[in-house]
Amino acid sequence: MDIKKIISEMTLEEKAGLCSGLNYWETKPVERLGIKSILMTDGPHGLRKMGKGSAGGKKPSKPATCFPPAVLSACSFDRELLTEMGSAIGDEAVAEKISIVLGPGVNIKRSPLCGRNFEYFSEDPFLAGEMSAAFIKGV
Repeated sequence: MDIKKIISEMTLEEKAGLCSGLNYWETKPVERLGIKSILMTDGPHGLRKMGKGSAGGKKPSKPATCFPPAVLSACSFDRELLTEMGSAIGDEAVAEKISIVLGPGVNIKRSPLCGRNFEYFSEDPFLAGEMSAAFIKGV
């Protein structure tokens, strides 16, 4: 599959459609080029796959394993543990036919006022990088 060729054949509207999506959790397909819709979920500390007909989190998620948030996981300084955690999340994603896991959050903590700091590993770039790499390797 020649990705550059496929992209060159896409219209501007089709490219924008890939960025805007079909709905909250699926990409828009481009049927004329054989590009299927891709399902994605949140996943920084466990999958959040919405049930059928869910929009914007208004219906309950399907049950999934909930792992400690990144801020706590990074306190372990244990790359192997983060690889195992990522692997478990990857296994659940495969079982649920999920193609993209939206995690981990690899931002560096820069302000204590950030409402998503719990999803980021650390304010230390070395620790954040090491933990992120281990998690991603596992997934």
